[in-house]
Amino acid sequence: MLKVRKNKAVAPPYSCPLSECMSLLGGAWTPNIIWCLSAEPRRFGELRADIPAISAKVLTSRLRDLEEKGVLWRRVMPTSPPSVEYGLTDLGAEFMPAIQAIIEIGHKFKNRKAAKASVGSERAVLTA
Repeated sequence: MLKVRKNKAVAPPYSCPLSECMSLLGGAWTPNIIWCLSAEPRRFGELRADIPAISAKVLTSRLRDLEEKGVLWRRVMPTSPPSVEYGLTDLGAEFMPAIQAIIEIGHKFKNRKAAKASVGSERAVLTA
């Protein structure tokens, strides 16, 4: 039986900032919403069109949660009928480099996975 080695990494603080960020970004559709708001403010219907797979109920829930956490702002427009616009706060905009980095790693991972699948199918053809 192998001896369990002691972890040499410094223990995270009680309220780990990494866990805080990942709990926010790990929410369903949250990175997509932040991404869609990164260029300019969007109305609810525009966000639904930007992310067609999200339901109105989930989008509403995510927007409320992100507003409560200070990631985005909400503004009721004085139109008839009233419309609501959402945009990123300065804190929300700070997530963009992290989301962009995750996207870049995702592309590399996807390409590596496709390359392995291609090699696997070539081997199957060669051994057949």
